[in-house]
Amino acid sequence: MRKESQRALQDFLTHADTISDDILADTREMLGSMPFILPVLRERPEYFVLSSLADEMVCRPKHLSPRTAELVALAAAAGSGAEYCMKVHIRAAAKEGASRDEIYDTILIAALVGKTRVLALALRELCDALPKDEKDRPETR
Repeated sequence: MRKESQRALQDFLTHADTISDDILADTREMLGSMPFILPVLRERPEYFVLSSLADEMVCRPKHLSPRTAELVALAAAAGSGAEYCMKVHIRAAAKEGASRDEIYDTILIAALVGKTRVLALALRELCDALPKDEKDRPETR
């Protein structure tokens, strides 16, 4: 990294405590609650501020409305089984104007993709191990 960039980064990180507090306040405002992990990560302000700023930009992209972004976050949380994230993003989606039906549909779509992932993997393994056509069966040892 160039020396000018290193200096700029160090200057920025001298404000990590103040910026971290602002990020926590913005998060509470944006989501309507505070995810458990954020105050814990806040214990390391230099890491927290750099990581959280990137996360905030991803969670509020330029080309999606906050409502849509929360529905996408909910789908991702549901698909990955992140129980506490689902709770946060259900409430945040509602706060951003998503209806109960829109939230429900988002959960159903996430469930469909999750089910398809399981079926695609398992059925490929089944067809590889035990093809429907006997002549395509692999030899067993």
